[in-house]
Amino acid sequence: MHMTISEIAKLAGVSSATVSRYFNNGYLSDEKREAIAKVVKETGYRPSPQAQTLRTHRSGMVGVILPRIESTSIARVVAGISTVMNKNEYKIMLANTENNPDTELGYMKVFDNKQVDGVIFVATVITGKHRRMIRDSAIPIVVVGQKIDEADCVYHDDYHATYELTEMLINKGRKKPAYISALKEDRAVGRERTKGYVDAVRKHGLGDAADRIVEGDFSRESGQEAMEQLLRDCPDIDAVISATDTMGVGAIQALRLFGKNIPSDVMIAGIGNSPMSEVISPTLTTMNYEYEESGRIAAQLLLDKILPGQSEDRASGSTPKDARGAGQSSADGSDATCAQILLGHRLIERESTVGSGDKQSC
Repeated sequence: MHMTISEIAKLAGVSSATVSRYFNNGYLSDEKREAIAKVVKETGYRPSPQAQTLRTHRSGMVGVILPRIESTSIARVVAGISTVMNKNEYKIMLANTENNPDTELGYMKVFDNKQVDGVIFVATVITGKHRRMIRDSAIPIVVVGQKIDEADCVYHDDYHATYELTEMLINKGRKKPAYISALKEDRAVGRERTKGYVDAVRKHGLGDAADRIVEGDFSRESGQEAMEQLLRDCPDIDAVISATDTMGVGAIQALRLFGKNIPSDVMIAGIGNSPMSEVISPTLTTMNYEYEESGRIAAQLLLDKILPGQSEDRASGSTPKDARGAGQSSADGSDATCAQILLGHRLIERESTVGSGDKQSC
């Protein structure tokens, strides 16, 4: 039935302003709320989304820019985002960019044109163009996966995750470790994790291991190719750290092809605690990242910008390892503070690094 707010107000015996407050979750007496609800139910009235957008200056939608929709870690981030957005009656629009920076910038531009109320950017590569667009955006943006000063961000401790994995394998007596890195353009997964490996081997006097690094592109196939190259260059490698579980699974396949026994000949570990790490044989030692929690926190940070003081309580879960503000200058020249939420990690040791005398940890 096509009706107006004025007609609903007349049937309910209240003012149009009261009906407007009803649809915008404003304060009303129980009596008036029940009267309006009764009329709405009887007439089947639904407010026009376009009219609500014009009135509230909100679309009720947020954009989520993703690098690869098929990634299990990205799916877990989106699951966390969805949990908080659904709780706050917000819809999400997913933009899959296939790790193309130009496509990411294109979606930022579209979303910035007031198509959504805010954006969560699950980032891999942050260029100068990204930073300028984020800084100049007319809508709030929250970044997941990378540390950035221009916006609120949620990220993991990539450096120490890899450092600790490498040190664990060295402490098990491994003297010839190697590393499968991610794209160096990715500051977190590429550069920070690689730096953690390099610093760990150098600390333990294994500086030559800093040269045993081959880059992959996040895929299982690239992990297998990287491992094959490492084995050709240095057949007596006795430990491998992979920047991701997916590439680690590929590395396990290569080790089998070369007749290497895991873990007696070569121990191997990854990062991310992906489902594949639990089903591959041998099961893969990994660092667990709270991907769902990073999505929940990012969603709440964004809603705090869109609906200050109105959104549901902040997502509960693991406590951030570090949370601090970075003073920034906003577009109008005033000082602003961007939240930088650093999440921790947890070692899950499985068959790929557990010898006969060791015990698995979780």
